Amino acid sequence: MFDAIAFAGGGNRCYWQGGFWDAAAPALGLRPRLVAGVSAGAWAACYSMLGFGESVHRMVVEGCSQGVPNLDWAAARRGGPLFPVAAMYRELLTEVLDTDALARLKSEDAPDVLISIARRPRWLPMALAAPVGILAYQLEKALLKPMHPRGGRALGFRGEYVRLRDLDTPEALVAALLASASVPPITPVGAVAGAPALDGGLVDNVPVDPLLPFEAEGRATLVLLTRRYARLPEVANRTYLQPSEPIAVSQFDVTKPRMIAFAYELGRRDGAAFAARMRGEGGAR
Repeated sequence: MFDAIAFAGGGNRCYWQGGFWDAAAPALGLRPRLVAGVSAGAWAACYSMLGFGESVHRMVVEGCSQGVPNLDWAAARRGGPLFPVAAMYRELLTEVLDTDALARLKSEDAPDVLISIARRPRWLPMALAAPVGILAYQLEKALLKPMHPRGGRALGFRGEYVRLRDLDTPEALVAALLASASVPPITPVGAVAGAPALDGGLVDNVPVDPLLPFEAEGRATLVLLTRRYARLPEVANRTYLQPSEPIAVSQFDVTKPRMIAFAYELGRRDGAAFAARMRGEGGAR
C-alpha cells in the first residue's frame, strides 16, 4: 500500500506514531520497503517495525512515573547529569534493542530502515555548532512554522542517513539512535563512524528525502508527523498524516506519563480511523 514511510521527530510526541502503527499496520497490511526516521521518530520506526509499540509505551509510562525530575539539581551537585532524560533514553534503547531485535530488523522480510543524523558545518567547531543549530531551528519553527525547515542547511549542516542493515551490533544501533536525537546539553553529542553527529532534525525534522525515488516511480509514500500544521503540503504520491489533536507534552519531559500515554492512545485512535477510511476508499491511491 505504502512503499516508503517517514517518521518525523518530536520526542515524546512520537509515541503517537507508535500507537498509529499498532492500529493501522495490521488493519491495512502495511509492509513498506523502506522506513526513514529522525530523532525519536527513528526510535519509533524501529520499535514499530518490531511490533513493540504497546510494550514500549508501557515501559516509558512506568519509567516516567518514578518521580524523576526534568532537572536533577541534586545529581548535578554530585557531578552527575543535570538532565536525566539522556540516561533514561539510553537505558530504554539498550533494554529493547538486543541481539534478537537487531536480527529481526535486519531480516530479509524487514524494511530497509534509515536513521537520520546531522553533521556540523565545516566552519563551526562542535562547541558552537550545537547551540547555533538548535537556536536557528527553534527560531525558524517559532517564527515561520515550516514543516521542512531550511535554516540548518543554509548554515551548512549536512544530513546523512545511517542504514540499519549496515550496523553489526545492538550497541551500534543504540549509538546511531542516540546520535539522531543529540541535542546538547539535554542529550550529549553523538558519534557515528567515528565522527560527531547531532540530531538529524537540525537539517529536516520530517525526513522525506529517502521517499523521493519511490514517488518519482509513482509509488505511494506516507509521512507520519507528530505536530499539527495549519496546512499540509500537496506532493504527488505522498500522504501526510498528523495527530487529530495537539499533543501537549514537550519533547524531553520525563514528568508527564499521562500525556505520553495519551499520545499513544491518540495514535491508536487515529490509526484505526485512517485504516477505516482507507478501506472505505478501496485502498491507497
